[in-house]
Amino acid sequence: MDVISKEKRSWNMSRIRNKNTKPEMIVRSLLHRMGYRFRLHKKCLPGKPDIVLKQYRTAIFVNGCFWHRHENCKFAYTPKSRKDFWMKKFRENIERDKLVMKQLENSGWEILIIWECETKDISVLQKRLKEKLHYE
Repeated sequence: MDVISKEKRSWNMSRIRNKNTKPEMIVRSLLHRMGYRFRLHKKCLPGKPDIVLKQYRTAIFVNGCFWHRHENCKFAYTPKSRKDFWMKKFRENIERDKLVMKQLENSGWEILIIWECETKDISVLQKRLKEKLHYE
């Protein structure tokens, strides 16, 4: 049983964004400061990647640890109520992510997944981006 009312839960859930999230904005800001130019949420690509670096043929997904089930992450907890509902939802998200990754890879795209928790330490994130994008 949920500890808050149905209306309050609905309101809370309606506030969860799927683009322009704080972690995504951190990654975008960092990439811009590093000199990269990119496009956002390209509808012509499978899964509408959060950030697309066409020149590097790289699609970047900034995934929330909770929604996309980042392994061994404290943010990827499972709610105590309605476990069947949540497990089904998480399973579907993971399956969809795998399908999208396969479609992009088959089209010749490199994929970089940045987890929400990785945006907490900017220097580590910047190092990872430099390695992946062969930053000069």
